[in-house]
Amino acid sequence: MTFSFKRMLRRRSRAAAVPETVSGDDLTASTELAPGAASIVPVIRRADRFSVQDLLVEASYGVGARPSRLIMTTLGTVLGIASLVVTIGFAQTAAGQISSQFDAVSATQVMIEPATTRNSSGAEQATSRLPWDAPERLDRLAGVERAGLVADIDVAGQLITSVPVNDPSAAQTLSPAVIATSPGLLAAVRGNIVTGRYFDAGHDERADRVVVLGARAAETLGINRVDSQPSIFIGDVPYTVIGIIDGVERRANLLDAVILPMGTARADFALTAPAELHVQIAVGAGTLVARQAPIALDPNAPENFTVQAPATASSLQDNIQADINVVFLTLGILALLAGGLGIANVTLLSVMERVGEIGLRRALGATKRDIARQFIVESAVIGLLGGLIGSALGVFAVVVVSLLQGWTPILDPVVAIGAALLGTVVGLAAGAYPAVRASNIEPITALRGGT
Repeated sequence: MTFSFKRMLRRRSRAAAVPETVSGDDLTASTELAPGAASIVPVIRRADRFSVQDLLVEASYGVGARPSRLIMTTLGTVLGIASLVVTIGFAQTAAGQISSQFDAVSATQVMIEPATTRNSSGAEQATSRLPWDAPERLDRLAGVERAGLVADIDVAGQLITSVPVNDPSAAQTLSPAVIATSPGLLAAVRGNIVTGRYFDAGHDERADRVVVLGARAAETLGINRVDSQPSIFIGDVPYTVIGIIDGVERRANLLDAVILPMGTARADFALTAPAELHVQIAVGAGTLVARQAPIALDPNAPENFTVQAPATASSLQDNIQADINVVFLTLGILALLAGGLGIANVTLLSVMERVGEIGLRRALGATKRDIARQFIVESAVIGLLGGLIGSALGVFAVVVVSLLQGWTPILDPVVAIGAALLGTVVGLAAGAYPAVRASNIEPITALRGGT
């Protein structure tokens, strides 16, 4: 018999001297009145009802009476809450990583092309041309960091080789593409020099016959160093290789190409106009540059240019996080439901095992509401313990995995706190049916050993 049982027995013995009028669960005591006395009957609540202290004592006893069962019951909620925190944490962390990658490359890149229309034969043709000094015009705009022109060159089927002798017996190989760029393009597309250097404005203005090779084109041509001033041949014309590039984050086809200065392409291949203008901008400047760049290129006809600018970083991050959360939240909720069912099953089993105890408590004056409250509190305590432990484990897992992967862990504190409280809500919901069933057990049936 627990401490609260003994207190209830003492209360009942003290209350036995007071005549009682019993009505259901609400028991009242009335005193006999002398003839002629005022008709005021004081109504007194019975002293043997459960108090809040009794409720907490009995609930704590019920929770801690079977430690092994408590651990197994709490484990389900721990796994559910931990899964929920981990999935949301990884969703937020993954969204942050994707967003940072976007900010590093896509959110800082703008591409401008001449607008096109279809002619009478259905073929597309440009309505204007990019000016040769387009990079210089855009450098003056706020938010623009670097800019560079690029155009594909038609070499009219001429072979590109690294030797001046054409051996008819040698197997034919696919020649690399030839591309012309302005000196600032490499920085605008975030390329890296492996060896040598990129051509500068002087090479461009003089139309020097120099080239830079992409890493894969250099491998195809068998050139891996430039200190001996190797040359390649476009047809029969030699061009000195002054550098090799790699690691291009935009316009990756540069790695498979032979790259000429714009001035050289105009002199040797009659290049009439650039095809694209690549611009590196500051994060968040996409909207401003997209509006001002066409005006800077042609104030009289800005509509002749098409600008591909990135969306704002915030909208992209929200969209990414929303898509990822749908998947991760589904997994977390399923795990949490499994934990709630575990609490419900164990609480129901506890009710069935404690039928005699419930009957004795009812016989000592506990109401149906008192019994229901006790089992509700027990379930809520189990859920709260599972929520606190699961939330802590989830946060720990997100931090550890993120650090091992070199990521920046991102987790909203509201998620961690809310997950802990969610465990209590799950416990309350899971204990509702067992509590109702326990409260409906009649004292005489329980004391006779029935259910």
